[in-house]
Amino acid sequence: MTRAVLRYMRWTSEPDREPDAAPLTHRMRCDLCGARSDRTVVFGEAQDWQLAHAARNPDHLTYTETLTRPWRAWMNGAA
Repeated sequence: MTRAVLRYMRWTSEPDREPDAAPLTHRMRCDLCGARSDRTVVFGEAQDWQLAHAARNPDHLTYTETLTRPWRAWMNGAA
């Protein structure tokens, strides 16, 4: 009979800044109508979409930014 002993392991996580990590991206969504910008790595492009949408729809005043940021996790002592 084989027995395994498992101990409590601590994990750590942080944003993935490795050269091959996926990029952080931005997207804007109009809270009134749900229209969305394209996902982009350049915040200004998402903001340009927001301002153009507001100019076309003057009563659309509130927006939500969605960030997508890659993260990595590892057991302490294993990184």
